[in-house]
Amino acid sequence: MPTPVRIIQNLARAQRELLRAADAVPPDLWKTSPSDGQWSAGELVGHLIMVERAIIGRADELLEKPPKSLPFFRRFHVPMALVESRLIRRKTPIPLDPQLVREKEEMLAELRRVRERTLAFIEETKERDLNKYHMPQAFLGTLNTYQWFQLIASHELRHTKQMREIVASLPKTVRRLQK
Repeated sequence: MPTPVRIIQNLARAQRELLRAADAVPPDLWKTSPSDGQWSAGELVGHLIMVERAIIGRADELLEKPPKSLPFFRRFHVPMALVESRLIRRKTPIPLDPQLVREKEEMLAELRRVRERTLAFIEETKERDLNKYHMPQAFLGTLNTYQWFQLIASHELRHTKQMREIVASLPKTVRRLQK
């Protein structure tokens, strides 16, 4: 079971790795799709922003009500390692808001702000037992709130791999040295 301290460490590591991968995308190619049907780096980051906001928003709503008991058999879920692995490719059920796709630095700053809000939420709720609050996830099963926070990190690591694939498939630019 992930603890808040471990989740915070995982969130920091996931964002560090994603930002490192995103650094390799030139700003002029940020909105360039590597091929038909694939996301650009900007669309990928827009997706991450949307998902993290949605998770924190739903968790906030969930905590406004008393927790409901969950039968023991419904507490089992697919492991987070499967999320990170990208062995199973899935299309997101959440359509991307095209207005989120902006210039590279603006989007990365927004991603950092969303993460700051997530960390603030974890800090604000540290005195509560969030294991008692559950929400279903379409692919993984029912997760408690701590597991949802861990999902944010695992989801970001999954998309870090995709960001690296985008970088590898973008056109390479070569500069000639001036003599």
